[in-house]
Amino acid sequence: MGQCYGKTIPTADSGRPTTTTTTTITTAVADSSSSTHQSPAPSAANNGAPNLPSVKNTPARSSAAASPWPSPYPHGGGAPSPLPVGVSPSPARSTPGRRFFKRPFPPPSPAKHIKASLARRFGHPKTPREGPIPEDGTAAAEGDRQQFLDKNFGYNKNFGAKFELGKEVGRGHFGHTCYARGKKGELKDQPVAVKIISKAKMTTAISIEDVRREVKILKALSGHRHLVKFYDACEDSNHVYIVMELCEGGELLDRILSRGGRYTEEDAKLIVVQILSVVAFCHLQGVVHRDLKPENFLFTSRSEDADMKLIDFGLSDFIRPDERLNDIVGSAYYVAPEVLHRSYSLEADIWSIGVITYILLCGSRPFWARTESGIFRAVLRADPNFEDLPWPSVSLEAKDFVKRLLNKDYRKRMTAAQALTHPWLRSESHPIPLDILIYKLVKSYLHATPFKRAALKALSKALTEDELVYLKAQFMLLEPNKDGRVSLENFKMALLRNATDAMKESRVPEALNAMAPLAYRKMDFEEFCAAAISTYQLEALEGWEQIASTAFDHFELEGNRMISVEELARELNLGPTAHSILREWIRGDGKLSLLGFTKFLHGVTVRSSSNTRHH
Repeated sequence: MGQCYGKTIPTADSGRPTTTTTTTITTAVADSSSSTHQSPAPSAANNGAPNLPSVKNTPARSSAAASPWPSPYPHGGGAPSPLPVGVSPSPARSTPGRRFFKRPFPPPSPAKHIKASLARRFGHPKTPREGPIPEDGTAAAEGDRQQFLDKNFGYNKNFGAKFELGKEVGRGHFGHTCYARGKKGELKDQPVAVKIISKAKMTTAISIEDVRREVKILKALSGHRHLVKFYDACEDSNHVYIVMELCEGGELLDRILSRGGRYTEEDAKLIVVQILSVVAFCHLQGVVHRDLKPENFLFTSRSEDADMKLIDFGLSDFIRPDERLNDIVGSAYYVAPEVLHRSYSLEADIWSIGVITYILLCGSRPFWARTESGIFRAVLRADPNFEDLPWPSVSLEAKDFVKRLLNKDYRKRMTAAQALTHPWLRSESHPIPLDILIYKLVKSYLHATPFKRAALKALSKALTEDELVYLKAQFMLLEPNKDGRVSLENFKMALLRNATDAMKESRVPEALNAMAPLAYRKMDFEEFCAAAISTYQLEALEGWEQIASTAFDHFELEGNRMISVEELARELNLGPTAHSILREWIRGDGKLSLLGFTKFLHGVTVRSSSNTRHH
């Protein structure tokens, strides 16, 4: 979260630049803790890469301004799309109004500190327009502003009595990480890592809240093998100390570099399974990480088969089941398109995993440019290269896996739990976690019209056995009753078995309130499949057209490629008196084409879709 640095990733593609930079997009978090790691900090001039500053952005959850690349969707204020014809855009909405940035990104320059840009944007008085901002809080205006900030976190104030600090093992712009050893209690003589954050650099209420939230998330998330353990949070008058598990095996990025820039497919699978497992756990708890990258995965030891741990929740947040976030945070190379459109949810983490997997398999980044604005344009407009070496030698399953994570339409991406059942990773050796998406989809199904439910049932019957693996796994996690059916109680108990304090904080159990109809009936596996499939995700499959056509044929019996009101009434076992209601569900002329049928599956009413222009 502080000054970013350059690292070189060798690439098998000689036509691409070989020097890449890790550029962090920060918000007001930049005024708080650092994204330090429990491994030696790389040199700012490593391999001749430029020392780039952090990208200048907004305070968390700000919605006062819109993206510089307005959404192409109808709710985006009518601004023209920046995407070329034929490229699938992000469906996130942008906020109408002025441009998010006052001017296009300048070329990266270490002379322009992020705090200067934030100060200019928010109009703090007596702030220099250019150049670095003093970090010691000596400016009078800065001091006046800070004296009203409450920097008392309520943490333990006996850090010195409990821990003995050792050498520094990592440094960011607003803090550093040190080796330490416990003096007494459960951690006596145990080595730990301590993230030390300076209170003097917490210059806004938002930056203070960011630190408070990071500690709250670390406390609330617990019990996963691939999550860094949190031990304690302490403070004194000058610093906050976050005490965590010590990971001495270095960063995933360092291991990629040590392997010449890429992993074999089999070794990459071992890494990706660990990443997906811990991210699926976080997502079920209602926590979105927002800064997934190789630098934020540490190995517990130098051993080749050491476990990986996810670290650095400084940009993370709790997210309610149907909430959309709009603050732009993350790291430039790994940021999802919908984040740049300022409307995103858990799927943004999945995109980042797709970028990491791409790097593991080929040694280069899927989206590259020499400036941050160039990187963002590539993320929004470009498609990853799967043609150059070494991709021709990579398996079709691996390529399909990456493509289904790097889909620009976030609705079509697999979830972390789904990705673990993909043919490329499918194995009996790793368990499939409960997926929060199931709850969202079943909730929508229960509140859908009878025609929508019947259409989804027809769609589920067209799925192949291969595509049912994920649904079978999720159904079994609900622990169906002896009669092979599930009720609301099954959904409730499945959440309780997986609950942490984070789940309560993000109010995930509230999703059960909208599933009340299940309290009075049960759902067998066939209906569960209909309720738990996503039409958008099915569209990402190569066999989507056949699946949709098969479902359409379930209703269309006359061979004219149109579903009539009469055919629909017969299928739903309704009499002529219901025809007027059925006409409300399909076209005014009483007929529904295959295109109209697929739009209906997406929840688009025929009346509104019939007036939609197609370019």
